[in-house]
Amino acid sequence: MSESLVKKTGYTQSQKMMIFILAMSLYGLADLFTELLPEFQIGPVDLSIKYMVFVPIILVILFHPLYAALGSAVGSIIFGSLLLGDFSGLGEVEGFLQFTLAMYIAGLLVRDPTSKGQIATAAIVGVSIDQLLGAIVDIGKVWYGVEELEAVPGLPESIVIIEAVDFVTNTFISGVLFGVIPAFYLIPKLYGKIEPLMGMNPRDKNTNGSILEFISIRLIVITIFLTFVGLVAEFIAEMDISFAVWEPDFLDQFGDGFIWLPISVAAIICITVIFIAVKLATKRKNTERDNEKWPA
Repeated sequence: MSESLVKKTGYTQSQKMMIFILAMSLYGLADLFTELLPEFQIGPVDLSIKYMVFVPIILVILFHPLYAALGSAVGSIIFGSLLLGDFSGLGEVEGFLQFTLAMYIAGLLVRDPTSKGQIATAAIVGVSIDQLLGAIVDIGKVWYGVEELEAVPGLPESIVIIEAVDFVTNTFISGVLFGVIPAFYLIPKLYGKIEPLMGMNPRDKNTNGSILEFISIRLIVITIFLTFVGLVAEFIAEMDISFAVWEPDFLDQFGDGFIWLPISVAAIICITVIFIAVKLATKRKNTERDNEKWPA
């Protein structure tokens, strides 16, 4: 499954952890800001910004795809759900698995970080996978009677139309407007500059071969299995089986202003990680320079 593409980066365990924490804080911060943006509803169709996907897309393209994807998914749960008092326990499993898988595949799709075509493909495919898996789960819940459909009572088939419309709108809004366009601008400015600053090697440009070479039976089986696990977890959550649910009442007294607390926490973590990474990179460069000047 394109293991060589990941191995070539040569990340240490500490660097992988920094990527994970950086992705967690950055995407958590982006996820919190989406809570401040207005929402638009036209009947059953939601036209709000689901997520600022350019943040995890940039991270999985520039850094280790797996750790950046995992960190982004964890950041969404911690800052977008847990710290806002809206943690649904088992209900979070579905979104976590879907988003991690979607962003990981998006990162593997890019063989050349300077290719705009591959960047666009990664952003759109990543959002499409996340939305498609979510639609499958939502349709399954309605068709099997786990969740009631309010849009057209007694007509389960209408959920397919609703999910299709949501798929198109979310793919355009999140995948294009808040995915492809910002990534086009930011990735060329960051690639080859931010990685050395943090003491990491940029991902190699591999212009040979197709970007679809990573597809394998193993990846397909993993995708189906994780979708099934997410489906089961969501079914259990909809059946009022509460497990690790976190919805404290005391948060209501703080009002909407409480959101600035997790925003501050995410920003502090992000700045701290970058500061530590830059400091370690500078120290490593100075050590290497001294070793070259005064060889043993």
